[in-house]
Amino acid sequence: MVRGGFHGKILRVDLSQKQVSVETLEDNLARDYIGGRGLGSAILWDELPPKIDPLSPRNKLILATGPLNGTGAALSSRYEMVTKSPLTNTILSTNSGGRFPIALKSTGFDALVIEGVAKNPCYLWVDDQKVEFRDASPLWGLNSHQTTDRLLKERSPQAAVACIGPAGEKGVLFASVMNEKDRAAGRGGAGCVMGAKKLKAVVVQGSHKTPIADPEGFQEARKNALTILSEAPITKNALKEYGTAVLINIINEYGALPTRNFQEGYFPDADSVSGETLKELLYERSVACATCSVACGRATRTTDRSGEGPEYETIWALGPTCGVKDLEVIAEANYNCNELGFDTISAGNTIACAMELWERGYLDKATQDIIREELGGDLRFGNGEAVLKCTELIGRNEGFGKYLAQGSFRLASRFGHPELSMSVKGLELPAYDPRGFRAMGLAYATSNRGGCHLRAYLIGPEALAAPYAVDRFTSEGKAPLVKLYQDLSAVIDSLGLCIFTIFALNPDHYASLLSTVTGEPLEARQLLKMGERIWNLERLFNLREGFTKQDDRLPPRFSQETLPRGHSKNQVVDLAPMLEEYYRLRGWDKDGVPTEEKLKELGLE
Repeated sequence: MVRGGFHGKILRVDLSQKQVSVETLEDNLARDYIGGRGLGSAILWDELPPKIDPLSPRNKLILATGPLNGTGAALSSRYEMVTKSPLTNTILSTNSGGRFPIALKSTGFDALVIEGVAKNPCYLWVDDQKVEFRDASPLWGLNSHQTTDRLLKERSPQAAVACIGPAGEKGVLFASVMNEKDRAAGRGGAGCVMGAKKLKAVVVQGSHKTPIADPEGFQEARKNALTILSEAPITKNALKEYGTAVLINIINEYGALPTRNFQEGYFPDADSVSGETLKELLYERSVACATCSVACGRATRTTDRSGEGPEYETIWALGPTCGVKDLEVIAEANYNCNELGFDTISAGNTIACAMELWERGYLDKATQDIIREELGGDLRFGNGEAVLKCTELIGRNEGFGKYLAQGSFRLASRFGHPELSMSVKGLELPAYDPRGFRAMGLAYATSNRGGCHLRAYLIGPEALAAPYAVDRFTSEGKAPLVKLYQDLSAVIDSLGLCIFTIFALNPDHYASLLSTVTGEPLEARQLLKMGERIWNLERLFNLREGFTKQDDRLPPRFSQETLPRGHSKNQVVDLAPMLEEYYRLRGWDKDGVPTEEKLKELGLE
């Protein structure tokens, strides 16, 4: 049975055998896991045996759409890439926006499951439901911009391209998959998995419309959501005016903008890299994903180059956490990351980790000599040119870039100081110091894909009073808040929506959109139960891979070192009581393992 919101088909591609097959989407998968992240995670759980090397032919790479993709719902152009992460060995679901998600849905497939490894570099051309393997040898080595231009010219200007750059080809563990040149399924290394499979790109176009079971009811729900998004202050004003970089001055004022590898939380030169300054110096125009009324993206230009971004997280990662205040250098380093195809958050964190290792004298003389030769100087905080050069070395996986390309945890461990890696489960943390935001700290520690803000974006209530304000320093009440946001974020990712809808919409709005598109009545509490099911399945995947309660932790810096200045001065994080309450609320035992009762309740027994 084909439900509204779905085509009812999964495309399976075996790269090793150059074979394709079409399978029926099981109705229970669509009903229980919504789509997108949930659908991809369920397929990966069912099909991937434990302990598989993420870069082996046996790992799966799943591109999954949500039931709202292609419906015209506001901010409904996100798709998910699901795999086992080569950076963390956790389950990985990473998403991206732009045009590609809707073009992928229009092929008539709800998901694309890729397995095996090609004998020679190839790309997939999916035109409606016609699938072809194409030689990518002439494309191998090209960056994401060059690859996209070549493929659109070769196939169709109306097509959409998701591809890897040299970073994915050369095994950078945090390589991204890029679409529309500068949009990234960025975190955790999906691009590295794609490169290991010798798959350069997926090119898609189609004419299939997403079926809607209750068109009149859906249009009412869609218009209601759009009205709310157009009236909420953050989606109406702040993100429209300055993009995501509007957060630089806000988070810095809270004293929680991580600076010099999280040694401080206040960056004195924050205004020089703020969203306001970006608009004044580099801004060309606003950029929006398909169906988006917010247009938080920024097309920018420096003296010599142009591209998209940098976004808030990127400005911070290549700027304040490296002690860099030159916005033009940050923008050009961001262009390098996008064109070469790797995650800016992991890159900036890893460079900052290397800078602290340098300044503390933890790098051996041979490594110092290599750095001086390749960078033309010392690797100290504030050296913007060094950051720019490091992004080139990472993308090519050359010289000292080979160390950086492994991520901050492996880098810091190599030199005997893993505590200097600001990561959780091996994934580098984003731009919010948990000493200034307690709920974010708990969210980092318990995130299924490692250090991540998008698994529960608690900056809304803790910093922006959206939808309401909470005390950012207290631990009380944070466990239920984190659980709610984690379950809701799983829903949003599975629907195919942008996480920024969380600034305006509530569970009732999401339930109304889903129930009218599928035609099945649904209440908010039922929708959140679906999100809880997805979250627990991801947890089970990680437990099966050998993760334990000991991995639900923060770097020791946050409990042992206070911030020296700013409005979060003298704060540390006491994670244990929050974690204990969180496990209890989740229905897990004291070791963080879901109980039999909880699994039965969620239909996961």
